[in-house]
Amino acid sequence: MAVTVPRSVTVLGATGSVGTQTLDLIGRDPGRFAVTALTAHRNADRLAALARLHRAALAVVADPDAYGALKAALSGSGIEAAAGPEAVVEAARRSADWVMAGIVGAAGLPATLAAVRRGAVVAFANKEVLVCAGEIVMAEVARSGARLLPVDSEHNAIFQVFDAARPGTVRRLILTASGGPFRTATRARMATVSPAEAVAHPVWSMGAKISVDSATMMNKGLEVIEACHLYAMPEDRVDVLIHPQSVVHSLVEYVDGSVLAQMGSPDMRIPIAHTLAWPDRMETPAARLDLATIASLTFERPDPERFPALRMAREAIRAGGAVPAVMNAANEVAVAAFLEGRTGFLDIERVVAGTMERIGALRSTDLDGIMAADAEARRVAASLL
Repeated sequence: MAVTVPRSVTVLGATGSVGTQTLDLIGRDPGRFAVTALTAHRNADRLAALARLHRAALAVVADPDAYGALKAALSGSGIEAAAGPEAVVEAARRSADWVMAGIVGAAGLPATLAAVRRGAVVAFANKEVLVCAGEIVMAEVARSGARLLPVDSEHNAIFQVFDAARPGTVRRLILTASGGPFRTATRARMATVSPAEAVAHPVWSMGAKISVDSATMMNKGLEVIEACHLYAMPEDRVDVLIHPQSVVHSLVEYVDGSVLAQMGSPDMRIPIAHTLAWPDRMETPAARLDLATIASLTFERPDPERFPALRMAREAIRAGGAVPAVMNAANEVAVAAFLEGRTGFLDIERVVAGTMERIGALRSTDLDGIMAADAEARRVAASLL
């Protein structure tokens, strides 16, 4: 693939964890990149500061109420300002060689799909896009010629060691998981944890929502579904291993018994840089991996009794249709309530399971059906809090 220099880039979700780390890398090699557009949910001041720093052509806030603040903060800069969900989608449609899909949750689906439909190179950190609408997104990728580059460390690791030219030689995918902050905690202990404890991931620096998902292991369940779509792999050939050191980011087993793994320090700037420079490589400030100092790497199977989210995710992908979208929506509602102190940690799984049970199987797979299922799941989940 020919790469233009500078490579034009758009960052959807620029003020979030992945977005700011992406811009950190861009800022370290500014001659290599030109920023087309940056978007955020409502943090107008932070977005404006980033837009000025990186000389973006366009800055967009999804919340229309934040437009005035954004416009004022960009006054005199020559940077175009816009607001509203449709403006975020329009930002994704703008001509840019590379798009970072870093908007958290199902809210990122319309903009990510817009970038895919115009045939862009899309680096996606938003696993919910494939969880909710994997069949739709992958069909659009095939139609438009877009290229999906996974940013999640696990899927990026698989991407680096997966023989895409000979997928029939792959026997199974093995996703690794740190186990989160409650890997060895009892259910009684987990019933008492606070949002601050759940967000304090022992290895990775991530946003609040994904940190809670890691603590419940719902994050890994979502990644199983994502892997099924991204690599056209049946659910029963996608395994999960707990690996507390977070050095081996995932593995691919081949039919001859070979197992290839990608390793690196637990720093999200490594997989982000891999997608940002793809098909080339670029320098990062991440710590170099020192295996002699680490000395040992350990692995264990996840406990399905203490972490039922993995089971629920596998049930959702087997059911198909809109069921994964229902599970994801319920989880987003429950996690938000937990972070706000309105419900307990173990109530997250209760709300997700209850929502899936009440709504049942939904076969609809078109986008309207997916969005309707998402809305209904949010209503039901809220009633169960």
